[in-house]
Amino acid sequence: MKVFNRYILLIALLITGMSFAQQTPASKQEEAVTIVGATAHLGNGEVIENSLIIFEDGVLLEVLEANSTRMQYRGKVIEAKGKHVYPGIIAPNSTLGLVEIDAVKPTDDEDEIGEMLPNVRSLIAYNAESKVVESMRPNGVLIGQIVPRGGRISGTSSIVQFDAWNWEDAVVKQDDGLHINWPSSFKRGRWWRDEDPGLQKNKDYDTDIQELSDFFSTSRAWLAGDRKYTNLPYLAMEPVFNGKKTVYIHVDGQKEILDAIQFKKEQKLDKMVIVGGYDAIGVADQLKENNIPVLVNRPHSTPNQDFEDYDYPYKLAKLLADKGVMVALESSGQMERMNTRNLPFYAGTVAAYGMDKEKALQLITLNSAKILGIDDKYGSLEKGKSATLFISDGDALDMRTNRLSHAFIDGREVSLETHQTELWHRYSNKYKNQEDK
Repeated sequence: MKVFNRYILLIALLITGMSFAQQTPASKQEEAVTIVGATAHLGNGEVIENSLIIFEDGVLLEVLEANSTRMQYRGKVIEAKGKHVYPGIIAPNSTLGLVEIDAVKPTDDEDEIGEMLPNVRSLIAYNAESKVVESMRPNGVLIGQIVPRGGRISGTSSIVQFDAWNWEDAVVKQDDGLHINWPSSFKRGRWWRDEDPGLQKNKDYDTDIQELSDFFSTSRAWLAGDRKYTNLPYLAMEPVFNGKKTVYIHVDGQKEILDAIQFKKEQKLDKMVIVGGYDAIGVADQLKENNIPVLVNRPHSTPNQDFEDYDYPYKLAKLLADKGVMVALESSGQMERMNTRNLPFYAGTVAAYGMDKEKALQLITLNSAKILGIDDKYGSLEKGKSATLFISDGDALDMRTNRLSHAFIDGREVSLETHQTELWHRYSNKYKNQEDK
């Protein structure tokens, strides 16, 4: 009887688990797909009003003006006249899949104990069945860079696509970058230690930078030695020194950004990206001169200082782009995982405050792909690239009209159903039935 009861319990748990599971990942593309008549926003600044898009085996075969060819349609045909096609939106600097519920510790795996943790890999902690990850797809966010948090060196990020059975299936680019939280020259006093809670000079600023430099130097020395013993943190630094990993510096202040640029020169680092860069406009010339891109934090925020324009966060990306700096948008901060689905609307806000709309689209597509080093396959609708795209009834940068009818990742048509859409159907039917009565 006890055995029977255990089986009943196991079956109940399985049924419950299935009811809360993510949508089943799409299978490999089996037939060609032709999309006809849509306005195609290529992600590189170009627009085709009446487009013909054909893809097979996950690769774009044709992206052209429909009226300019008599090419035979292939496979499944999607009539999309009046709709819009976009490349899949890319979310840099995200913790999607690392935390499911903030208040439930067993679902939080974004940080490790310690300060210098280059060997921590976000990829192996990524939860491909996250219901939060699933909710990105209905807004067209199909790819993300998954980044660990905490420490001086947080660890190594990887880039994944958002429709997979597990992290092995999800990976687009493995161990793409090292993430460093640059120290601040100012800090707030700790009120619980009876310190002034206002901003004050950080006396440990230079020491913190020196410790970071010492770690880099020690890593180089170990790598150049006989390596008789294994040191995982030092070993993880090798791709940084040979240029295979990009170094992402999470920093906001002007002085700190200039110090980070100097650090890049001293350490002879090939590729560096500024993440956040709130005050980057003051050092835009130096960033351009040193070919350092900026992942600008989400525009939907308030200014940090009383003297700043109320719309400074809305127009920062445009200001940097006008200075010739490569710019893309990221969404870290409060409720960052949930807010990542708003990336297209962040770009829409940048467009509303002066940037050309197609250039604003690049902030979440091709520019992101270039900064992350995946633009050979993703970020734009071009022949030979991955068929990672979506079809929207309206303008994808407008939350009122961005309603997806189809989405594809590497040619696979992915589900647009999520826990949120299930609730929407459930309650819309409830209130519709009440109105009918």
